[in-house]
Amino acid sequence: MEVFWPSFLLVALIVLLFLAERWNKDAVNQLEESIIAILLAAITIVSFTQVVARYGFNTGWSGALELTRILFAWLILFGMAYGVKQGMHLGVDALIRILPQPLFRAAAILGALCCVLYAAMLLHAGWLSFLGGKEINSYRQSGAIGYWTLMYNLGTGLDDLRYPVWVQETFGLQERVQRWVAYLMLPIGLSLFLFRSVQALIEIITGSRELVIAGHEAEDLVAENKNVLID
Repeated sequence: MEVFWPSFLLVALIVLLFLAERWNKDAVNQLEESIIAILLAAITIVSFTQVVARYGFNTGWSGALELTRILFAWLILFGMAYGVKQGMHLGVDALIRILPQPLFRAAAILGALCCVLYAAMLLHAGWLSFLGGKEINSYRQSGAIGYWTLMYNLGTGLDDLRYPVWVQETFGLQERVQRWVAYLMLPIGLSLFLFRSVQALIEIITGSRELVIAGHEAEDLVAENKNVLID
């Protein structure tokens, strides 16, 4: 299966991200936040202009809905890795909080390990054959890398999203935007999610982090502001 070169590029991306964070962590944080902001702004702008065009001028862009769905998927796939990094994902920890500290820490490690395995299975399930799982011989069954590689090899286009005419003429592209372009965030987002989950696992093991999920932020805010109304 021709998934070696996409896997190599994803590994290179993670290595570059790791080195960039060692060099300037704040810059990486700002870049990630900027990407999320751009995606969110693009969704808002496309949706707003489409509503104005549809109801104000009885016109519109046929590819707006498909583009919005793709941007929203990109936002989710990219944002979930950032959420793990910042500990922003919500979770229920009421049960493990009552456990003794050693068991609480073991449960936290298990939770982070589950995130790592989940990301690895979604990214490429072929490695499960080494653990006695069914051997994967299909692009569609081999996870995000295999599916994206299939779309890249097929070169099929999206339903409604098309390149502008000047782009087609300048670069000699086909009329419809290829599906592999729209699905590019699928392997990238899951690779980032896997990387951030491994980071979280290491931080929990070393004691620099408590949980993968968000802690008692709501309770902390209530405790900090419980006398605001009284004052």
